[in-house]
Amino acid sequence: MTSIYKICPERLWREAEALGRFVGAEIDRADGFIHFSTAEQVAETARRHFSGRDGLLLVAVDAEALGPALRYEPSRGGDLFPHLYGDLPLDAVRRVSPMPLGPDGAHVLPAEIPA
Repeated sequence: MTSIYKICPERLWREAEALGRFVGAEIDRADGFIHFSTAEQVAETARRHFSGRDGLLLVAVDAEALGPALRYEPSRGGDLFPHLYGDLPLDAVRRVSPMPLGPDGAHVLPAEIPA
């Protein structure tokens, strides 16, 4: 199984748990799809878009469980990023991990994420 990752404010994730699905952050809804990163992309995504922000979670998702609604499309620098066209069903979620800020101000990511 391949995991993809969503960086999410804890507040939004708690709302998703109450709703039974994740409908996306404001940027996701504006773009028409939920933005994800691969394991190789998530550290750079955290640096570029979430630098210094506390209270974030890293949501690991089973990519295969999302079926054809998941598409890999060119984005930053031509890299292919996973985009989900639809809501994220919570049964596709493998793990939710905190993303604390380390002493250097960068997010501390789980061991399976390349630095």
